[in-house]
Amino acid sequence: MAPNKKMLLRGDVNRIYDEDYRRRQKAKKEKLFVRPTRQRKLKNAKWFSIGMGIDLPFCLIIFILLTVGTIMMFSASYAFAYYTVGDSYFYLKRQLIFIGLGVAAMIVMSFLNYNKLHKVAPFVLGFAYFCLLLVLILPSGEGGVKRWIPLGMFNVQPSEIAKFAIILFFSHWASKYYNKMHLAKYSVLPGVIVFGSVAGLLILEPHYSGIVIIGVLTVIMLYIGGMKTRYLAIGAIALFGVILLLAITGGLSYAMSRMDGWGQALTASRDSELWDSTWQTRNSLYAIGSGGLWGLGLGQSRQKFLYLPEPQNDFIFAIVVEEMGLIGAAIILLIFALLVWRGITLSLRAKDKFGKLLGIGLTSQIGVQVVLNILVITDWLPNTGISLPFFSYGGSSLIMLLAQMGIVLSVSRTANIEKQ
Repeated sequence: MAPNKKMLLRGDVNRIYDEDYRRRQKAKKEKLFVRPTRQRKLKNAKWFSIGMGIDLPFCLIIFILLTVGTIMMFSASYAFAYYTVGDSYFYLKRQLIFIGLGVAAMIVMSFLNYNKLHKVAPFVLGFAYFCLLLVLILPSGEGGVKRWIPLGMFNVQPSEIAKFAIILFFSHWASKYYNKMHLAKYSVLPGVIVFGSVAGLLILEPHYSGIVIIGVLTVIMLYIGGMKTRYLAIGAIALFGVILLLAITGGLSYAMSRMDGWGQALTASRDSELWDSTWQTRNSLYAIGSGGLWGLGLGQSRQKFLYLPEPQNDFIFAIVVEEMGLIGAAIILLIFALLVWRGITLSLRAKDKFGKLLGIGLTSQIGVQVVLNILVITDWLPNTGISLPFFSYGGSSLIMLLAQMGIVLSVSRTANIEKQ
């Protein structure tokens, strides 16, 4: 019996519908199968790990230090600010502006290809020389020193630019001549020329704490760059000879005056000169001692009420210990240690020698300044005016420091490591 045409047509339509249905179901299954994979990829995407974005732990540590540092700077400064300018929030408002500018600079530098700095390193060093020379022809500041270039609401300290220039230049130099750094003419000679010229300009300011920091950074950069260890011993002997010669000839009169009373802050004496010269260090030790284990409490410091001169600057950590105690101070130092450790870890995993050296140098600067600042406020070193990163009040130092941390983040973007 011949099939009905109407039945054939209906069968064709059903077949078409069935094929279309199967095709849609298959596509739907494939879509459902792919979607979890995409979600899994997005979930596992290391947005804040190296290679795809900034390093989240490093950023968190920076912002923790900034937050705690700002709170402690305000706590340490409001009495002094009220007495001197009549506004307890004077230093806080300015510091917040500096932080805003610094964070903006950090973000910009984190997106910059740090290898671009490789080519401009000699020019940055030249600019540092220019600033160090410029400050010498400007009017003297307080105490007859010439350390700042006035730029409106804040002053630029050329030594801060010089610190960065030294790290950048030796990162450039050591990565360029890495296989020759074991030779004295590629390590010792450029180190002596660059550091010696910068130190000479800083002596004219005078700014001996800057010389100490830049000297330590120069040694670190040359050593990790490949300089032989025996050259360090030879350099130390030569440096001691130069210092001795300057001391005999009177070239270190300012530095020697800063050493008056060093180690004698708590010595009982009726000598008025000794009493005056150790005033700041002595009150720093009083603050540290009165803090005890747990501290007097946030905002409860007594030494900041005009006993400790300018507590918002170099001696701010003494107020931190007084208010937060030994426990709080130890936690803050641990956070600093974590920052240095994380920065060095990220830098070591960079893909090129320049990135490794630059990241380690910039991170080491923080560790060096923290250690020297603690030694000064505890009278283990003479009072040489070394600021505490992220805590001490200051415009150029804070902005430069945050910009440098942005460069470390830029280095971290290119490192081929897994997020930890």
